[in-house]
Amino acid sequence: MTPALLAVSPLAVSLGDPAGVGPELIAEAWAQREQEGLPPFFVCGGRGVLEQVARQMGKAVPIIAIEEIADARAAFSQGLPVLGATGPAWRPGQPDSDGASLAYDSLKWATSMVRSGLASGLVTGPIAKSLLAAIGFDYPGQTEFVAEACGIAAEDAVMMLAGPSLRTVPLTVHVALAEVPGLITSMLIERRATIVAAALKRDFGLASPRLAIAALNPHAGEQGRMGDEDTEIIAPAVAALRAAGIDASGPHSADALFSPHKRGSYDVAICMYHDQALIPVKALDFDQGVNVTLGLPIVRTSPDHGTAFDIAGTGQASAGAMIAAIRMAGECAGRRL
Repeated sequence: MTPALLAVSPLAVSLGDPAGVGPELIAEAWAQREQEGLPPFFVCGGRGVLEQVARQMGKAVPIIAIEEIADARAAFSQGLPVLGATGPAWRPGQPDSDGASLAYDSLKWATSMVRSGLASGLVTGPIAKSLLAAIGFDYPGQTEFVAEACGIAAEDAVMMLAGPSLRTVPLTVHVALAEVPGLITSMLIERRATIVAAALKRDFGLASPRLAIAALNPHAGEQGRMGDEDTEIIAPAVAALRAAGIDASGPHSADALFSPHKRGSYDVAICMYHDQALIPVKALDFDQGVNVTLGLPIVRTSPDHGTAFDIAGTGQASAGAMIAAIRMAGECAGRRL
């Protein structure tokens, strides 16, 4: 573990939906803490679930109840520190309203711990949005919840997917593909790209981050033969970013942007829509992909996968993305010291 990781206060981890793979991946991350060089972390809620998970795993993962965050660092070497009461039983693969309530409470609690400065960063477990919506979670996802809790406009909380091979940012996220062309504006590209460049400097230690801006249309529109958004909207935005001192290039035809010989020429690809950004990251780094929220006053990461209810409790889920999310949160928090 680096000196920066040793200096930060413990990370707060939200449980995610207890019927999904989140709890077992958190427990597995603690089991691999030494070999992976992870910073100390604690979980907000779900002690009973984690105790049952630990028994099911058949590994030595002691669950340690703590009452104060100050106790988390000392407890971490002996077991997985967990705040709060025992809570409901573990029912892997059987999501219900009780589990959704626990997931929501854990998210709120963990977020407040980080906002108050008691924890150095937030790592969120995967949730089931439809189940949360049924109990009053009125947000498209956890990113929007955390942004509002931090007093940041949702449009200024930027999702970045990061793995060992690639970083991407989807300019538009959970919208129908047919709506994307009408949502893309030069102003939106400039605003999001500026946030990304600043975050890569602050949290990732890149002195002059290189941003590759993807085209919307095949072959960047071929001079208008396949759409004019690339020449009339994206290219002017790239020029404005360069004029502002940001190392931006594009629009790049997306069919070549993620090839091995191109990936080394930039630090992040700004993509026009959800799948354009997520497919290459998941193809290259599925088990190590991290969802990082840029533009917040706090550090927030999450494994780049869902609840996987179908394999919860079977031992099939890889903890790689959860481990990567915890490590990345600690590294980013260390750079903010």
